[in-house]
Amino acid sequence: MARKTTHATSPRSGWRKSSYSNGDGGSCLEVQDHHPTSVPVRDSKTPDGPTLLIPAPGWSAFVTAVRNGALAP
Repeated sequence: MARKTTHATSPRSGWRKSSYSNGDGGSCLEVQDHHPTSVPVRDSKTPDGPTLLIPAPGWSAFVTAVRNGALAP
């Protein structure tokens, strides 16, 4: 999965598309920053759908693992 350098942010909602999401409308993950204890995560294709609240330490560990290639198939 190629990392992109741009972040699409919605100023109205505070959601931003993950830099690891693909650009063809497929796998699009959005997150909200600046939550002290958890990270809200949702599917950008269903913005009114469910939101996962992931504990901040778990999210940090997940992002580190992705960046280091530890979760590659």
